[in-house]
Amino acid sequence: ARILVAERNSTDREHISALLEAKGYAVVQARSGPQALSCLKNTPRQFSAVILQRRLEGMDTRVLLGKLKSHPILKVVPIIVHAENEDEQDMLEELRAGAQYYLTKPLKEEMLLAMVETAVTDHSQYRSLQLESKNCDGRLLTMQSGHFRFRTLDEASYIGTLLASAFPDSDLVVVGLTELLINAVEHGNLEIGYALKSALLTQGTWRDEIERRLQMPPYASRYVDVTLKKLKGEIRLHIKDEGKGFDWHSYLEIRPERIYDSHGRGIAISKELSFDVVEYLGKGREVKTVNYYPDSNTLEY
Repeated sequence: ARILVAERNSTDREHISALLEAKGYAVVQARSGPQALSCLKNTPRQFSAVILQRRLEGMDTRVLLGKLKSHPILKVVPIIVHAENEDEQDMLEELRAGAQYYLTKPLKEEMLLAMVETAVTDHSQYRSLQLESKNCDGRLLTMQSGHFRFRTLDEASYIGTLLASAFPDSDLVVVGLTELLINAVEHGNLEIGYALKSALLTQGTWRDEIERRLQMPPYASRYVDVTLKKLKGEIRLHIKDEGKGFDWHSYLEIRPERIYDSHGRGIAISKELSFDVVEYLGKGREVKTVNYYPDSNTLEY
């Protein structure tokens, strides 16, 4: 995995780079915003994560974040902002501009390495989904409507890559769509809450608990239903689980109180990266998405 470390302070830059290289990462260094942007744009597929100092020379951090998030390849590369302090207003603005993780000074080495590992794993999963989606390219492009039902995580991933092929921009849709489908199984049908998932991930037993609950009543009889419908110039999805629901309101954006956690970004990523509209209904058992393609000639009506 290749990491870009963009820091104006040479001591910090070398220290972070040395820590990452000791763990086997390839590191590219940048001293300014324009240099960082140039490195990333020259070889966008080579990077798995980016560490950006909050105030780089030559370019405002939020401007740089905006340029990365508007790039068709770099928009899926996780970004860690390294800040002098926890200024909540700055955090909110940078999170809305596209940052996903945060580090503050003084640097905690274990937190840095854990955060980079999570970011690299996320990116690897995104790329894997995109490659799987390409194998399905166009398979459902002419489908006008369809209904699917599933109950496991493996089925969620399979249906996510398959359904994404119904969209002209399948490589972006597959990332957020799969997040929503997995969410419907995990937090919906299996009722694994945020705090419990945090504990399971720390213990390394998250997947074991998923498999255990899939065999237990009442979870074993629950399914997720997905409906796809194409209208003129848009594609709609409706995802419905059979759980008790959850408080979805705070998950539509990445929030400052969760920026150090290793999960909790899926819904926000789907909203930012994959869909024009993400709308949860009622208690959170149903979610609707809409993508608009007014100029597309790939949809049949």
